[in-house]
Amino acid sequence: MVAPGRSMASAAANHPPLNSSKLLRRAFLSRAFALAYACALPALFYHHVKTLLRPATSANAVAALLLLLADAVLAFMWGTTQSFRLYPTRNEEFPENLEEVVGGAGGFPALDVFICTADPFKEPPMGVVNTALSVMAYEYPREKLSVYVSDDGGSELTLFAFMEAASFAGHWLPFCRERNLMERSPEAYFASNHCGGTEIDKIKIMYQNMKVRVEHVVERGKVGEEYIIGDRERQALSKWTDEFTRQNHPAVIEVLLDNSRDKDIAGNVMPNLIYLSREKSKNVPHHFKAGALNALLRVSAVMSNAPIILTLDCDMCSNDPETPRRALCYLADPSTNHSPLGYVQFPQRFQGINEGDIYSSDFKHPYHINPPGMKNGPSYIGSGCFFRRRSLFGPPSAVVPPEIPELSPEHYPKGSIRSERTLALAQKVARCKYEHNTNWGHKVGFRYGSLVEDFDTGYKLQCEGWRSVFCHPDRAAFLGDVPICLIDALNQVKRWSIGLLEVGFSKFSPVSYGVQSMGLLMGLSYAHYAFWPMWSVPITIYAFLPQIALINGLSIFPKVTEPWFLLYIFLFLGAYAQDLADFVLAGHNGTLRRWWNDQRMYLIRGLTCFAFGTIEYALKSLGVTAHAFNVTSKVLDDEQSKMYEQGVFEFGAMSPMFVLLALAAIINLASLVQGLMVAVVRMSGGGDTEGLVLQILLAGFGVVNGWPIYEAMFIRSDKGRMPTKVTLVSAFAASLLYTAVSLA
Repeated sequence: MVAPGRSMASAAANHPPLNSSKLLRRAFLSRAFALAYACALPALFYHHVKTLLRPATSANAVAALLLLLADAVLAFMWGTTQSFRLYPTRNEEFPENLEEVVGGAGGFPALDVFICTADPFKEPPMGVVNTALSVMAYEYPREKLSVYVSDDGGSELTLFAFMEAASFAGHWLPFCRERNLMERSPEAYFASNHCGGTEIDKIKIMYQNMKVRVEHVVERGKVGEEYIIGDRERQALSKWTDEFTRQNHPAVIEVLLDNSRDKDIAGNVMPNLIYLSREKSKNVPHHFKAGALNALLRVSAVMSNAPIILTLDCDMCSNDPETPRRALCYLADPSTNHSPLGYVQFPQRFQGINEGDIYSSDFKHPYHINPPGMKNGPSYIGSGCFFRRRSLFGPPSAVVPPEIPELSPEHYPKGSIRSERTLALAQKVARCKYEHNTNWGHKVGFRYGSLVEDFDTGYKLQCEGWRSVFCHPDRAAFLGDVPICLIDALNQVKRWSIGLLEVGFSKFSPVSYGVQSMGLLMGLSYAHYAFWPMWSVPITIYAFLPQIALINGLSIFPKVTEPWFLLYIFLFLGAYAQDLADFVLAGHNGTLRRWWNDQRMYLIRGLTCFAFGTIEYALKSLGVTAHAFNVTSKVLDDEQSKMYEQGVFEFGAMSPMFVLLALAAIINLASLVQGLMVAVVRMSGGGDTEGLVLQILLAGFGVVNGWPIYEAMFIRSDKGRMPTKVTLVSAFAASLLYTAVSLA
């Protein structure tokens, strides 16, 4: 099987265009504003140094030092953000020209799809089944399509669900093709399609019956005899013995569909469908998702070895059957053979987000705003990414030789994927000790060393010389689910924070190794992500320091009549105005309400998951604690769903992160009240209140952003209110802090 770049070498030099790219007009305005803002920053630091050299009191000196630290981090993060704003581009694809360039559908390269799941109770198997069925129904030659499902939970429940899905696919795929459906996830199609008809009702009943069987099995926690309909199913499920556990079991590889023999009810070829649960042992590290992907990479090389690989999260269903063709508009473009393209990344987009996106689950900056501005292409975000297999085997200039010839990206598999030799070799490369003393995870495959293996992998590939492309069609290529519970959303970002810092402070740090390997702008782009959790430093300082000073009547900012006051106003409003402009111009529901919730969630994350992720990383680096990979739950609770739809924050879980958040809210409210009282007293006595204006405004800004927290602590009585213990502990800590500050 040849790589797509070489398979297209014979294409005519004057082929019709497959894609185009243009610089967005707002780039010039962004550059002009960046220049003005950059000129203001030295003035700010001059003011800080001047204040430090001549402090009015020792308290002023401490405050000035902390503010200098906060503003230094803010300046660094602002500077790295500019790397996304200098060269924003818009890419466009022309899939209608694809067949002419590649020589018809027969010229399409083979495609392997990797779908990862890890826990049937947090990631319901029916959701994974819908994802698999949606990509199996792609408008792509079925004989060139293979779907691999990695079950890192090693669960018979997931295997049973896919046995059912393999049978249902024989009816679903021709149904999609005959009606030219856009939504090829059964769940999404039946939820949005209200038209009846004999054929539609028939296929819907089949799907509902399958869903009932799978969900009943998951509820029971095991596959009963009444659901096993043949010797093949019984033999496959017999591997789950008493000795078979999630963390200790042999490799399980089941070929559920084979395109050399299986056909749908219309007599058409079916895609390959393979279930894999790699071998695990308690004594061998398994490297979480990156290890699962590398096992898939090796097993797929033995079986199909397609030159193009699509990686998908288990809940990211296809929303456009033409998506692979759009990716090929870049990967199969003969005019880019001279420029090593490693992968094509689609943005992650989500369904079920409430109108205001209260938890900022859309992640508009990392998924929509920033990627078009990365000069050499976007980072890998873990899902919705089409890789050139060759890119995972070393830099463009040299292939890292694999241990066995069958794993080479140049290898062409022969024979049936069900043959004894193929299955035996697949079992061998799926063993947990196979990677010992090899380049896997270091120079080959998906990279180890960080909890965010996707970010680290894309970063290392681009450091090696591969570039990427951001493909952002109007219709979402994939749609996934989002956490509807605040604690789940924060825990997810806390895990990301730990992993990002692991990259940022490694020997391959973007500010050193990245800049040297990729150039200044790309190095700064990756540095922005790697040090994303450092937002916790300025946010925490500005959430407490000015307010504590205000409670004590201490002025730490310039007076209204001083020129420095205007500098602070410009820096604050300028940064927010630019962020708002980016948010709205990016489209895709870029409303003012959503922007407000987005900036509020940045403040909340800074005091919770960013701060605690940074602390956990520091403790782990000192060898004090170790962290584990936690799967974000995809199970929907009815009451939580109702509150989320109504735009109500859910604080019902006990978490130390909520203690710090509630403490900040109380301190801001207390300081605002105290500051206003001090201002009134001083004004009535002819005193000076100009030095407190910025602190009062900052406390007021904190109070406005903290309104959902006050509601959860003092007004609401539902299950989503702040736990009483958290409120009491926060109030007690606030009173101690208030007393200490007042007596200082």
